[in-house]
Amino acid sequence: MEIITQVGELLLYSIPTIICLLVVWGSYRVLVHGKLQKVLAERHARTEGAIQQARQAIASAEQRTAEYEQKLREARTQIYATQESYRKRIMERRAETLAEARKQSDEMVKKARSAVEQEMATVKSSLQTQAETLADQVIQSILRPAVAAGEP
Repeated sequence: MEIITQVGELLLYSIPTIICLLVVWGSYRVLVHGKLQKVLAERHARTEGAIQQARQAIASAEQRTAEYEQKLREARTQIYATQESYRKRIMERRAETLAEARKQSDEMVKKARSAVEQEMATVKSSLQTQAETLADQVIQSILRPAVAAGEP
């Protein structure tokens, strides 16, 4: 029985503490908890908003990077096409120049052959005349001693 009395006294003496605890808890709920929840919600919203903005900025940057890379590829393609066009024009000019040089060299070879053939004809004609003259001289030199000796 003594224990029950002691427990009763403890409960009786703890009532002011319980009442103070309830008043503090109620004051916390009324004064602090609502405002704290509001601040936390606002902080969460700002954090989420900042995260969303960061994601949007990253997506925008990735899109601009992709556009830049596409434009860069297009510019390179255009440069390569221009270079190829320039190379073709140079190759065509080179081919034209080579064709002209071949034509000129063929004409020079033809002229040289013609000149050589004319010179050969002149030389042949000259040699023929000289051969005939020499033949006449040989015949004359052979026939003169025979005519002088009286051979018919």
